[in-house]
Parts: sequence; structure tokens; C-alpha cells
Amino acid sequence: MRLANSFDGVNLHGTEVIFTPKAFDKAIAVIGDYISRVDSTHEDRRVCCGLPGVLGKDKEMLIAAPHLSDWVMKPFKKRISEIIHGPIYLENDASLAGLGESVMGAGRGFSIVAFVTVGTGIGGARIVNKRIDVSSYGFEPGHQVIDVDGSLWADAGGKHLELEDCVSGSALTLRYNKNPEQIVEESIWREIEKLLGVGLTNTIVHWSPEVVVLGGGLVQSEHLSIENIQKHVREYLKVFPHLPEIKKGELQDLAGIYGALHFLQTIP
Repeated sequence: MRLANSFDGVNLHGTEVIFTPKAFDKAIAVIGDYISRVDSTHEDRRVCCGLPGVLGKDKEMLIAAPHLSDWVMKPFKKRISEIIHGPIYLENDASLAGLGESVMGAGRGFSIVAFVTVGTGIGGARIVNKRIDVSSYGFEPGHQVIDVDGSLWADAGGKHLELEDCVSGSALTLRYNKNPEQIVEESIWREIEKLLGVGLTNTIVHWSPEVVVLGGGLVQSEHLSIENIQKHVREYLKVFPHLPEIKKGELQDLAGIYGALHFLQTIP
């Protein structure tokens, strides 16, 4: 969890990074404790939360969250509103991170930004004119199918493979029985770059962005080459006359916080 507050709507204060509780009630308690410590008397409160999963159309709770199953179908918005007695806005966490990068990070100066975060899972969003683009259920580039019959790897068991199944941190840990930061074999990282190139090619032809910004812990690895990923995209994508630049995000762990701050600034 990344938590922060702002008293002037422009600057961040009291930024904290806390291990995300798997239990829903524990998570609510952590957020409540933070709010009571940093702002016990302020009445004009508004809160924006980024959640790791698919939100319902009313944006009141998660309806799918592969890595936080106990949060699914729990009244997140209602529980936080009971703490602050003010407006609550819920968005996907990757969407807010993409918004942050488009306003204050690697995507600033571009009108259409494709943001993809590669960490424990894979998420992302399309940002248009410094706003999260409209959608029915958000954006899930990590769940695009890149291997329809499981033939990519002999041990896939014939199951179709999504991008998140192949290059996310959790997928690498499962496949190689070690944390991604412990993987030093260059052949593995070259394969990751190639598969990311496939996924980003699909994302580019669907979203037609001016720039692609990559965030998340795996992107920061010294073993991963943005130039190699760009080379693969150039090899695969022939339909557009010009390819968007692919850049590393600049805000890292605070991208979502900055995105939430900008989101609240745009609310009347």
C-alpha cells in the first residue's frame, strides 16, 4: 500500500509504504489508522483509492482480484466512507499509476498514453488528455491471451496462456522457483523481452497510443532492456507507419499516488 495526503491539493504529505494485508478487514483498519493519524480534524475530505483488480460498474467494490481474493465483493467504498464521512472515488491501481505518469512522469507532453505495469501481476490503462479513458470494466492488458493452446511451454498442460501467466513476477516465481530479482540467466530475460514485445504489440494496435510507458518492479531490473523490447515490437508491428516510443516510468512506487492526486484535482 502507498498512502499519502494533501492539504493543498497540489503537494503530497505523509507518504507511507505499508505491506498490503491479504485480509480485507485488516486493510480497512490500516487505512483507517493512517487517516486518523494524519488528519484527525479536517472536515473537507475526499479520498481516491486505487485497487488491484476489476471494479464493478458502480465502482464500489472489487469484483475480481487474483492476488487479493479476500477483498473481492467486499464493501470497500462503504467501509472507507464510514471512516471519513466524505466522497470516495475508487479506480484501478494501474489506471491511477498511468494517470500519474501521463501528468507528471514519462508520459507528460503526450495526449494518448498506453501505460503497462509489470510487477506481481500485469495491469495498465489508456490515458487520453490526462484522463483515464472510458471503459465498461477498466483495462486488463495482462489478461490478453498470447498462447491459445499452451504450446509455448511443454509444461503448460495445453492451457491457454495470458501475458500475466508468462512475464509477471508471480509467474516467474512459479516457473523458475525463485524471486525475479534472483534470476540472472540472460536467456530468461531475453525471452521475457520477446513476450513483452508480443503483448505490447497487441496493446499498441488496440489503443493506438503516442507513447508506451512501462512501470512496475520488473521493468526496473538491470537485466531488462527497453531497447530489446522496442526491437521486438518493430519486428512484429507493421500496420502503423510510425511506432510509439517505449519508455520506462519515472515515478515508480508513487505513480499511483500522483495519479490519485490529479484525479481529485479534476473533481468539481
